[in-house]
Order: sequence, then structure tokens, then C-alpha cells
Amino acid sequence: MGLISEVLLLPFAPVRGSLWAVRQVVAEAERQYYDPAAVRADLARLEQRLDAGEIDEGEFDRLEDELLDRLEIALSRSAGTTGEGTTG
Repeated sequence: MGLISEVLLLPFAPVRGSLWAVRQVVAEAERQYYDPAAVRADLARLEQRLDAGEIDEGEFDRLEDELLDRLEIALSRSAGTTGEGTTG
């Protein structure tokens, strides 16, 4: 039965290959987005922008909260737990 289903699904092979490629791209994008070192670098740049007067305190607080949430998820992912349900 496995061989027959493979033969019947052969026309869909390009679609399955494309889906695999999309999944790989998404996984890599998430890995980079949730990289703790990248989030910490973003926090440092945010503080520099505040010090330079490019953003006000309210904007800083809002962006800092977003980055800290992202860092929390990143650290929970590296610890092996899922924190994805807490985004928003």
C-alpha cells in the first residue's frame, strides 16, 4: 500500500517539497528572532536610542516590554519549556 500511495502522490511532490522549504525558512526565522543574544543586542540599541533622545520614555517602555517578553520566550525555549502561549 505504501508504494501505491507514493505513486499516486507523486504529482504532489513539488508541493510537498515547497512546504518543507517554507517550514525550514520559518524555523530559521524563529530561531533568529528568539535568539537571546539578538534580543539583548536589541535592548542595548533601544537604550542607546533613549539616551540619544531618538525616542521618549513611553516609547522606550513599550518597546522594552516587547523585547523582554521576547527574551523570556527565548530563555524558556532554550530551557526546553514552551512559552509560546504567552505572547500577545
